[in-house]
Amino acid sequence: MKNIYDDIKSTKKNLRKEYNSIRNTNSSLIHEEVKLNVKSALNILLNKYHIEGKYIGIYWPLKGEVDIRFIKEINSLKVALPYSSKSKGISYHHWSNNQLEIDSNNIPAPTKKNAINPNDISILFSPAIAIDQEGYRLGYGGGYFDRLRQKDLWFSIPSFLVITNNCISKKPLPREEWDVPFNGWISEKGLHQIEATN
Repeated sequence: MKNIYDDIKSTKKNLRKEYNSIRNTNSSLIHEEVKLNVKSALNILLNKYHIEGKYIGIYWPLKGEVDIRFIKEINSLKVALPYSSKSKGISYHHWSNNQLEIDSNNIPAPTKKNAINPNDISILFSPAIAIDQEGYRLGYGGGYFDRLRQKDLWFSIPSFLVITNNCISKKPLPREEWDVPFNGWISEKGLHQIEATN
C-alpha cells in the first residue's frame, strides 16, 4: 500500500524535473547577475556573521548551478568545499591550491583528510534545484545537506542558497521530517534573509 512518504517522494521527483527544465532555460546573463549579487550579499553576510580566520563553505557547481568559486579568490577568505562519501555523509575540507579528487557523487572535492569542524565555519552557501518562501530546499534527493544540517552545530551555521529567481517556489515545497530550512537565498533579485520564527 502506498504511504504518504511515497507520495512526497513522487511529488519531489516531478518537481525536480520541472525545476531542472526551468533552470536549464536560464541565460549566462542571469547567472552573472546572481554572481554580482553574491558579491554584494557577501559583504553584508561577512559583516553580520563572519569571524576572521573561519571558513566560508561553498560548492563546486553542477550543470545549471550558479558558479560561486570566485569567492576563493577574495584575499582574506578561507574557503571550504564539501566532500561526499559513499556512506552519504558530507564533510567540508580546506580548498587552497591543493589537488582535488572526485568524490562519491563525481564532484571535484579536496582530499578527504582533515575535515573542518563546524565551529570553524562562519557561513555556508549551498546549491539547490528550488527553494520555497520558508527556506525549504529541493535538492537532488540524496539528503546530504539535510542530514548534515540536522546536527545542531551545523544547523547553527547561517546557510544560504544561491539560486535563480524562477526556482523560488511561491507554494510550500513538499517536505519530510528530516528537511531543515535555510536562512535565505541570493538570486538575481538580491539577498533574501528569512527571519527565524522561534
